[in-house]
Amino acid sequence: MILSPGRRYVFIHIPKTGGTALALALEARAMADDMMLGDTPKALKRRRRLKDAETRGRLWKHSTLADIEGLVPEEVLKSFFAFTLVRNPWDRAVSYYHWLRQQSFDHPAIRLSQELGFCAFVQHPEIIRAFRGSPSRSYMRHADGSEQCRLYIRLEHFQTDAQPLFDHLGFSLQLPVANESGRKRDWRGYYDDAAAEAVASACAQDIAQFEYSFNDSLLSR
Repeated sequence: MILSPGRRYVFIHIPKTGGTALALALEARAMADDMMLGDTPKALKRRRRLKDAETRGRLWKHSTLADIEGLVPEEVLKSFFAFTLVRNPWDRAVSYYHWLRQQSFDHPAIRLSQELGFCAFVQHPEIIRAFRGSPSRSYMRHADGSEQCRLYIRLEHFQTDAQPLFDHLGFSLQLPVANESGRKRDWRGYYDDAAAEAVASACAQDIAQFEYSFNDSLLSR
């Protein structure tokens, strides 16, 4: 998460969407009063500035818009250019699984990723429930349920989708490579029909809203 009073924007970082790369690009042009939460270099250095902040929810890398209410006055926050990155759900699920398998802290999803193959993992009721309960829009809502998002940027079409952000900032951004794993680029090979359908059902809202398809990987080859 980055909240920039000087540039009047707030970036909400949805997990496994390429948000670390965007955070790095944004912090390379950071202003002195930018508030940052995450594991990028400047965010780590500035984290102590927010240690006594009183907010509605948890302050961390993936805070939602509702979580950060209180960092600035409500009318100020609601006037900011709010944006986020989204990602093809079938691709995101593969990324999530591989990331989980590299972790060692105690969490049910980590245990499932280490016990199950990928297809069984994405069909597990706990994973389906987590996917279904956290569509992209859920990160961009205030506590009163109102949605504030000027721009959803599809990772796969960053340079074109992000143009309104560039216009707001007054400069363009390039995404650096960040958190790259050894997984295959074409996600279709990780799926069988049942697993693909499980993700399609659990992530139906994002798939419809951002016009994603299981075969979008053909476009990125």
